[in-house]
Amino acid sequence: MTSVSIPQASAADRENTKFIILISCVATIGGFLFGFDSGVINGTVDGLRQAFGSDAAVTGFNVASMLLGCAVGAFFAGRMADLYGRRTMLILAAVFFIVSAWGSGIATSSFEFVIYRVLGGLAVGAASVMAPAYISEVSAAKYRGRLATVQQIAIISGLFAAFLSNYLLAKIASSSLAELWLGFEAWRWMFWIELFPAALFLVALLFIPESPRYLVARGRRERAQAVLVRLYGTESGTRKLAEIDASLATDHHRPRLSDLFDKVRGRIRPIVWVGIGLATFQQLVGINVVFYYGAVLWQAVGFSENDALLINVLSGALSIGACLVTVALIDKIGRKPLLWVGSAGMAATLSLVTLAFASGNLENGKLVLSDNMGVLALVAANLYVIFFNMSWGPVMWVMLGEMFPNQIRGSGLAVAGLFQWGSNFLITWTFPMLLAGIGLAGAYGLYALAAFISVFFVLKFVHETKGKELEQMEG
Repeated sequence: MTSVSIPQASAADRENTKFIILISCVATIGGFLFGFDSGVINGTVDGLRQAFGSDAAVTGFNVASMLLGCAVGAFFAGRMADLYGRRTMLILAAVFFIVSAWGSGIATSSFEFVIYRVLGGLAVGAASVMAPAYISEVSAAKYRGRLATVQQIAIISGLFAAFLSNYLLAKIASSSLAELWLGFEAWRWMFWIELFPAALFLVALLFIPESPRYLVARGRRERAQAVLVRLYGTESGTRKLAEIDASLATDHHRPRLSDLFDKVRGRIRPIVWVGIGLATFQQLVGINVVFYYGAVLWQAVGFSENDALLINVLSGALSIGACLVTVALIDKIGRKPLLWVGSAGMAATLSLVTLAFASGNLENGKLVLSDNMGVLALVAANLYVIFFNMSWGPVMWVMLGEMFPNQIRGSGLAVAGLFQWGSNFLITWTFPMLLAGIGLAGAYGLYALAAFISVFFVLKFVHETKGKELEQMEG
């Protein structure tokens, strides 16, 4: 009898695991759309400028407007998820992705375009915090990190897909400004391509369950038990329900933002500050300068436009490869070692980039490097991308999705997400000013300093979450 029951149990476990992987992959489509929506704007700038007759300032705001929506979307999605559910907020994000993609392509004025891009930003912000939260709340501790890390791979894949589709559409039409199909210019179709993955995301979300942690917090124990049994099996699901109940037993009120404040000690909970630190340092190391200004950066130090674009492609491929390394390691060696190794690596490589840029000479407004220093800058910058994407890139999202106790997870994600996107906007907005004021060496010196400080932040304040169930998280 024993020899028969064990294979049956193992087969059931495998089916449960496959189901968890499937619904986690559905959630990561939100990450893909996050990346696609962020990257698609790069190929449409000339079209926006021509169609709306906008000057440089207005065009710049058209491009950056999405980030404002991202900050708002991340904050309110975290809060609203406690009221209406994680799955519900992902469905709302999918609808916003669809509306934004269609509207951005059909817009006839800068004002109209900005409205649709802000809607897209709301969707990106919501997906950025809800996808990792949902994955963490449906996954078992032993492989939760690996599944949540897939979110970062999806984001980078979305960026790559946007760059590739922009390139192909412009090539087919001969220019992003030329008419492509149905009398519309290619740059408008660049936005409309997003309708396909967004529609897939919306339909797929209709077939995944709500987070069991949310259902328990809202008093829907029968539904929560049904979901947990589907995820973990009857015995493990029933035991998990009891653990979730116990984690919420001392505090029966519905989650709210004020839960982030420790009334006994009269201060904000320490875990909230750690979440804010993780979210902020991920941006202060300057990674989005590479994502948003990569071509500008490499042309500024003497590379041709074609070479600069090729370097961007190389960085994208290295990013995906580095994330795959994290998938293999995160549940074996843990989150904290990856973070501090990544911080140390980024501090060292950014310092080398700064050294290379500081050695250059300005000629006709461009920074010219010697052959050796040019190679040093190129190698160090790509090593920096590798260190980021094997550490802070995916691990920050993993930790934000799992580190907060059940009662404050939504509110904690809301605040951390707000700081993450606020820092993103700050770095993106200030880089052109830093470039003009203190030069590339000065700007990268600041990013290197932030990476150096982040080493000590991780060692002192970040606690390991590997192998812990969500009900064991302390605030």
